Amino acid sequence: MKKPHLEIERKFLVEKLPRSLRQYPHKEIAQGYLVADRSQGHVRVRRAGRICTLTFKRGPARFREEREIPLTPAQFAVLWPATAGSRLTKTRYYVPFQKLTVEIDIYRGSNEGLMVAEVEFPDPETYHSFRPPTWLGDEVTGANRYSNVKLARD
Repeated sequence: MKKPHLEIERKFLVEKLPRSLRQYPHKEIAQGYLVADRSQGHVRVRRAGRICTLTFKRGPARFREEREIPLTPAQFAVLWPATAGSRLTKTRYYVPFQKLTVEIDIYRGSNEGLMVAEVEFPDPETYHSFRPPTWLGDEVTGANRYSNVKLARD
């Protein structure tokens, strides 16, 4: 049996944006949740630039199972109406740091002004040894208040 993909990630508030943020690659993201259940996991659809995906996640925020499949824009358009009431929009910047990428999300809509950064790790050792850059603030990994599911419903 194939081992499921494991997402290993930490989340931080952004204390101060890095200089020249706009020089880094970025995408406008619209995502909505089809299913969001703490015990069973969640299923979301996302459009990031021209890329559309359907993603299933299950488990605690730090180390969780993640499965993602590509969607055509037409498939995304069919599923998107089912996410009404559970959506969010944000701009995601991809900032290199050491050998990793810090993904900075700047939210819009009802979450306007919120800035959160996520760092995904290749293994648990890198996760545990990571020291964030000084422009990141408090770690909020696993804090319900900052989960995208919660933000999409507020």
